[in-house]
Amino acid sequence: MDEVAFVLRPRHGGWVIDGTVGMGGHAEAVLARSGDDVRLLGLDADPEALRHAGPRLARFGERVRLAHASFADLAEVAAEHDVGEAQSVLLDLGVSSWQLEASGRGFSFQGDEPLDMRLDPTRGETAAGLLNRLPETELSRLLYEYGEERHARRIARTIVRRRPLATTGDLVAAVRAAVPRAAWPRRLHVATRTFQAVRMAVNDEPGALTRALAAAPGLLARGGRLAVIAFHSGEDRIVKRTFRSLEAAGFAALEPSPLEPGDDEVRANPRARSAKLRVLERLP
Repeated sequence: MDEVAFVLRPRHGGWVIDGTVGMGGHAEAVLARSGDDVRLLGLDADPEALRHAGPRLARFGERVRLAHASFADLAEVAAEHDVGEAQSVLLDLGVSSWQLEASGRGFSFQGDEPLDMRLDPTRGETAAGLLNRLPETELSRLLYEYGEERHARRIARTIVRRRPLATTGDLVAAVRAAVPRAAWPRRLHVATRTFQAVRMAVNDEPGALTRALAAAPGLLARGGRLAVIAFHSGEDRIVKRTFRSLEAAGFAALEPSPLEPGDDEVRANPRARSAKLRVLERLP
């Protein structure tokens, strides 16, 4: 929180775009530390998240605009709100703690919920639809590519054999049956990587990130900054590769290596342990 607010707080007035406004935490921190001439456009694919962010950011009045949209459509949404250029753009990837714990959409393996996993529950195919439709080879590819799951083939085979799957309990049972007990990871739940991979596939998260990274640099004012927080190594590789290509086109990385959470933050919020914050600045 502190690092994001410090890095993205505009030195002068202008627009900040939070492409994943979520519950409004980062947005609130940036606005609270900025002058009244700083405005924020917050996007989120999850309409329920916006219903939480709205009251939290209400004290900033007309300085805030919220839009129900994916950051994949960053350029289009900015144009709709007459944001010609931004001083800062933030993308905080993945899902929030609220989505994991209280959304009831099956993001977590801790309960037994419908296999939905859509960030935007108003559109697209659910996780159950995807798991019950894809052929075994495609399921195996997704689990290995997005989840880096060593037992992808075994799990895909078991999922196909146990169809139809309807709940998170069904998916957890399939993973447990597929992976030999001796091979279960010590520090992670045995289904962690499978749930991550399915969620990323349902929401096409790598594709959305690629589109957002293509649009964001063109929205930055000179001296403006783009910050991306990634929790997944594959997504961080996409960010790292994109930033390197932009360094030959009038941009510079703020730090040679990504910022990572300190020990105190990890103790307070263990889910932050894998976060990597990369920041790119458009040169004057």
